[in-house]
Amino acid sequence: MQLPFSTIVNSEDETTQLATTFAATLKAGDIVAFTGDLGTGKTFIVKSIAKYFGIEDVTSPTFSIVNTYDEKVKINHFDFYRIKKVEELYDIGFDEYLCDNVAINFIEWAEMFEEVLPLNIYRIVITHLSDSKREIKIIRK
Repeated sequence: MQLPFSTIVNSEDETTQLATTFAATLKAGDIVAFTGDLGTGKTFIVKSIAKYFGIEDVTSPTFSIVNTYDEKVKINHFDFYRIKKVEELYDIGFDEYLCDNVAINFIEWAEMFEEVLPLNIYRIVITHLSDSKREIKIIRK
């Protein structure tokens, strides 16, 4: 997959195929920041990527802030949606998670706390176009 990348997907199957292709490029230590409105498919893409790595039971970390899965690869899955202050991230050791070079970190609603994100991460921007249609952009910044 050559970056920057942009496409329009018309179904969950196409989204899964895209997520699987992207997953094949990921390695331990990578950070993937997701941006998109409610219901655009951020968690769906994380689930599809996790499935590529053999992890089946991925759930949204909206209330727990972070879920960790440790199978073939370790995944830390964050959701900033309910975070009110950046101090809440420091309280859970967010910076330590990011320094975990054996994990891939996924962050939903990343735009809420840009100031805590390092440079040189993947950014996935999802735009809702219709019921089943999404524009998905992937960049490395």
